[in-house]
Amino acid sequence: MNRAPLILTLELATITTAVLFVVSLPVAWWLAHSRSRLKPVIETLVSMPLVLPPTVLGFYFLIFFSPGNAFGRWLNEWLGIKLVFSFEGLVVASVLYSLPFMVHPIQSGIKGLPDSLSEASYVMGKSGITTFFRVLLPNIKASVLTGIVLSFAHTVGEFGVILMIGGNIPGKTRVASIAIYDEVEALNYPEANFYSMVLLIIAFSILLLVYLINGGYFRKSGINTK
Repeated sequence: MNRAPLILTLELATITTAVLFVVSLPVAWWLAHSRSRLKPVIETLVSMPLVLPPTVLGFYFLIFFSPGNAFGRWLNEWLGIKLVFSFEGLVVASVLYSLPFMVHPIQSGIKGLPDSLSEASYVMGKSGITTFFRVLLPNIKASVLTGIVLSFAHTVGEFGVILMIGGNIPGKTRVASIAIYDEVEALNYPEANFYSMVLLIIAFSILLLVYLINGGYFRKSGINTK
């Protein structure tokens, strides 16, 4: 069994989730508190991957990042970055495609916090950054955990965007979802079953862990998860 697609999938999902976590915090905070007239436009752009067919999004990523396009040519010639048919391109596309799966839960968590929390922190002389990371963020742990899990699982299972922007290059852009499709086309069902079963076990394990943590199972069992 070739494990390279599975390893590449886990690397992609891990990096994408980490980048998404950093990017989504300020975006979610701004969406939760902003009264700007641009807010509906930004919310729409963030949510677009939820309703847009992945192949459509992947097609426009391919066009936008292609060296034949002005932006893609600028990235290639000035920064030496090639996003089409590369692992870096997969990361960028996955971050954009999975953005709502991280932003929406965190945004909901922030909106659900009482104003008295931040007001009490400010009265005690804490800065805005300290208030966010030391007071507010710990109180939306469940929302953050939900965003991390959804983003990771969504990236692991993505097919259309990955195929468009990354192609199917073994060892470079051939992730597990692409490998499953290839093996089914070749009627190699045992190999396809191997990839599918591993992804199924990963998804089940992650979701089970989230439900156990959010349900307070570890606290009830006396297991400290902090």
